[in-house]
Amino acid sequence: MGSQTVLSHMLSSFTLAVLKSSSPNTKTSLRPSSNFQQVKLTNTTHYSLKPTKPYLHRFSRAKTRATLDEKDQTSISTPLLVQEEHPNKEVEESVKVLKNAAKSRKVVAEEVLSALSVIEKANIDPSGFLDTLGGSKSPGRTWMLVFTSKKQLKGGRYFPITAVQRFDAAAKRIENGVYLGPIGSLTFEGRFSWKKRILAFIFECIRIKIGPLNPLEISLGQNEDREPSTKDPFFIWYYVDEEIAVARGKSGGTAFWCRCRRVTI
Repeated sequence: MGSQTVLSHMLSSFTLAVLKSSSPNTKTSLRPSSNFQQVKLTNTTHYSLKPTKPYLHRFSRAKTRATLDEKDQTSISTPLLVQEEHPNKEVEESVKVLKNAAKSRKVVAEEVLSALSVIEKANIDPSGFLDTLGGSKSPGRTWMLVFTSKKQLKGGRYFPITAVQRFDAAAKRIENGVYLGPIGSLTFEGRFSWKKRILAFIFECIRIKIGPLNPLEISLGQNEDREPSTKDPFFIWYYVDEEIAVARGKSGGTAFWCRCRRVTI
């Protein structure tokens, strides 16, 4: 199977999923993207995602990377948002497990799932989550998806390709991207709302880039001024510090991310 065929298949799947979630009367338009930006990577320590499917080994030479964002990390080893005078020891240990998993990708799935369960049940104060997740100014902060679980934490795995989400707390914007090195990329962008620990969002457009071709932007017709709610896709956030973030999606699966810089292909 050729690399462009693989990408086209993945793009079709992602696009179909989003289009199904939009209104039946949604009109889409296709146009070149004028604000698609590529951001250069720095030669810093990075968490690289290792392909687990045979055909993805073809992408192993790709230079796409999501690197640890060293900016504004003045106390990287301390979970900043456990809002207790004496953080629960079990929560601290679980956070260490997840950080080790993000760096090494060698922590077994059962240990990761156990750590996620502890953090979900800890009821950590979410008052500072959004500021840490999305920063204080645009374009916000970016986070690489590390591990995803099934509903009720019944199994899970490390995410096999580079997937990065950007949250902009100042502008209330969200961007979700899948990157395949020089093969191409697929990104969704839209707006979000925040209530307590729930981040609900509506994607407004998709940007597609294949190989050396210029990126294309597809409007999803969701530009009305409606605030996202729990009727839309959402995340429930259970933990956020300067290094990792843990949340459950609307479908019931839990995932965790590590802080990173924006990626280019």
